[in-house]
Amino acid sequence: MALHHVKPGEVADLAPLGSKLCDTKTSALAKSNSFEAIRLVVPAGKEIPAHDVPGEITLHCLEGRAALQLDRETIELSAGQWAYLEGGQRHTVKGIEDSSLLLTILFVR
Repeated sequence: MALHHVKPGEVADLAPLGSKLCDTKTSALAKSNSFEAIRLVVPAGKEIPAHDVPGEITLHCLEGRAALQLDRETIELSAGQWAYLEGGQRHTVKGIEDSSLLLTILFVR
């Protein structure tokens, strides 16, 4: 079964998942030639290993708390907070609490 991606003009519900958060998996919301939007679910204690993405990215914490480890610093994101990373910046994401984040990737052309 293919993942449902929103179409232009369609609304995606990004409200906090609350008690459903622990049963929800990361899911793609939309993808085009120039960007991708993903609801990233990071359980408490789970770490997404260090990686980089060629394009610029943004992370908007929708609920919970997550740590964004960069080369020389750690940024903690709480619900409502947003971070921007340049393309190619190596980073790790770790759940401090069960967390849901909106990840947007701008592809390099």
